Amino acid sequence: MLNKIISGGQTGADQAGLDVAIKRGIPHGGWIPKGRMTEAGPLPEKYDLQEMPVKSYPKRTEQNILDSDGTLIVSHGKLTGGSKLTVELAQRHCKPSLHLDIKANSMAYATRMVASWLADNGIRVLNVAGPRASKDPEIYGATVKLLESVLGRGAK
Repeated sequence: MLNKIISGGQTGADQAGLDVAIKRGIPHGGWIPKGRMTEAGPLPEKYDLQEMPVKSYPKRTEQNILDSDGTLIVSHGKLTGGSKLTVELAQRHCKPSLHLDIKANSMAYATRMVASWLADNGIRVLNVAGPRASKDPEIYGATVKLLESVLGRGAK
């Protein structure tokens, strides 16, 4: 049962996770770089994220990994940049992570995989990560669809 969804607030997968939490009435949060900066400018105040004391995206990523029980990384294809770093940091801190390539899996399979991973790892605070919107314009919608499907299976 998820108690909270967190992310770094970036456009794309991060904001999809936060928006699903808000829509579903699940508490949300996470850490964002100083200035609440995203690639589209400052993160709107409707998102209840804490500012880091520095402007570093990697530091924000690491803090969200540490503050969660596990990290779900959603992508269309192989991981690059910050998403790849997310997996590396989760491994370094011995935190569960699951990379779901939406392009390589059906939604039904992806839903089962995430639901099983959440249950098997006792995930209560979920960190949602993945590419920003400028790198993958379709990741927001895919992440929303996946999370809604998982929560519809009783993961809430």
